Amino acid sequence: MREQNLLAFNLRAWRYFVGGCVMLGGSLLLAQQAWVSLQASLPTPIWHALQGGLLCALGTALGALPVLFMRSVSARLMDTLLGFGGGVMLAASMFSLLLPALQAAQQQGLNAWAGGLLVSLGVVLGAGGLFWVGQRMARAASVQPPRVDLGVLLFVLAIVLHNIPEGMAVGVAAGAQLAEAQGLALGIALQDVPEGLVVALALAAAGLSRWHALAFGIASGLVEPVFAVLCAWLVGVATPLLPWGLSLAAGAMLFVVLSEIIPASRARGYEGVAGLGLLVGFCLMMVLDTALV
Repeated sequence: MREQNLLAFNLRAWRYFVGGCVMLGGSLLLAQQAWVSLQASLPTPIWHALQGGLLCALGTALGALPVLFMRSVSARLMDTLLGFGGGVMLAASMFSLLLPALQAAQQQGLNAWAGGLLVSLGVVLGAGGLFWVGQRMARAASVQPPRVDLGVLLFVLAIVLHNIPEGMAVGVAAGAQLAEAQGLALGIALQDVPEGLVVALALAAAGLSRWHALAFGIASGLVEPVFAVLCAWLVGVATPLLPWGLSLAAGAMLFVVLSEIIPASRARGYEGVAGLGLLVGFCLMMVLDTALV
């Protein structure tokens, strides 16, 4: 009787395994067909923006995965990772956004002074707009019911806002079909790996379960493909918006680096390693930006 029950259990487990493999294989085939159909239906710049945004989201997801088995990260390592991310974003702002913005402005007939003023205004508006949105969302979060953990909620909102300019940058570069678009997406994806880890660990430290911290960490990166596609479409339908779009994205990224990443990397007393991490990230992004053109 016992052997019969064991045999029945093994047969049932085998059927479940085979059925699961069939379902998984069918789902992968359907996903592949949907991916091919989507590629055929989208314009090339939009498709490249979607690819770049998904690459950035994947970087965030891969970075968040270690939260399932890591207890914590030392303050020295966290400051180094934050500095590295800040360096990548600084270089991306300069070489992938601001310089192409100045070139696009001059190609539209503006002289050096007028182009510089236009791009400067775009940077200020991008930074100011992100600051205004952050203030509005923080006020909205403060009136949530008491059952909501406001600290965790505000942290998640801050991370989502942090990822928006990255998606904007990828989308504008892809929509304009810039030579730097591929390097920009790759650099931001690399920067998103340590960022995803820091986000997930911070959420776990704030009291969330590791699986919830992983889910929130992955979800925080999903805004990047959304804004990448949106900004690529906007640039595609209005070419004169190109220098504005590039400078707005650069301003938003610079605001995040200067107001959040660099201060956070220097808050625990490891300014030296944070500075070295920033230099390494800056140089890596600069090399990627020139080598992948």
